Amino acid sequence: MSDGVLGRRSAPLIVGLAALWLALPVCISAQGQIGPAVVAPPTAPPIVAKVGAPFDLSGYWVSVVTEDWRYRMVTPEKGDFPGLPLNPEGRRVADSWDPAKDVASGNQCKSYGAAAIMRVPTRLHITWDNDTTLRIDTDAGMQTRIFHFGSAPLSGAPSWQGYSVADWEGLRPRGFVLPVVAGTGAARPAQEGYLKVITTQLKPGYLRKNGVPYSANAVVEEYFDSFTEPNGDTWLVVTTIVTDPTYLVQPFIVSSQYKKTDASGWHPTPCEAK
Repeated sequence: MSDGVLGRRSAPLIVGLAALWLALPVCISAQGQIGPAVVAPPTAPPIVAKVGAPFDLSGYWVSVVTEDWRYRMVTPEKGDFPGLPLNPEGRRVADSWDPAKDVASGNQCKSYGAAAIMRVPTRLHITWDNDTTLRIDTDAGMQTRIFHFGSAPLSGAPSWQGYSVADWEGLRPRGFVLPVVAGTGAARPAQEGYLKVITTQLKPGYLRKNGVPYSANAVVEEYFDSFTEPNGDTWLVVTTIVTDPTYLVQPFIVSSQYKKTDASGWHPTPCEAK
């Protein structure tokens, strides 16, 4: 009798355990072992470019020329291009520079293209067109650069500023707060990182105003970084890498500095060929 009672009482338990086991997702390994399936964690939503920015690029900035003064503040003479990795064809084109011809053909903005504009002594006005589009206006040459986040280059006509794809890189995990900045009492940003920009679809232009060329095959890679000094001055550092198989034997790399300012010195002026 006791065996009968035990059988009747254990039957629901056995059935319940069997149903629970069947309800669990299972996976079979290569060795034939069975166990609960590994469920992938949900994918985190993409960080919106504006909201996820590790530093604030918006506002007015003025270039601070601390090197290459004689190539940036004045127009060098024809043939004056030491330090540039030109191949023989690049030298030939540079030696044929004719600013009057550029003006006559409507190409006086050739030294204001994306490969060179950040080296031009200028002021920047940086704004967000929307959550995924950053805009940079320059007063020198009155150029406009548009940085597209999360998009691939589109087919279209080449232009002075080309097509730029941007992304935040080197970001620390969200919510990771660094120690207080020494001597300021202010906490560092919750995220640190830099902005990477790749620009293609360029019209041929000049790396320097005296006709040093880059071609339509050029690719411009840029890194934007910003920091604030203890005295409150905020700086923007732009590293530019120009790769051009047509005129250069190796990438041309420069670093340009900007200091945050206000709108008082903003003075848009058109391109000048010389």
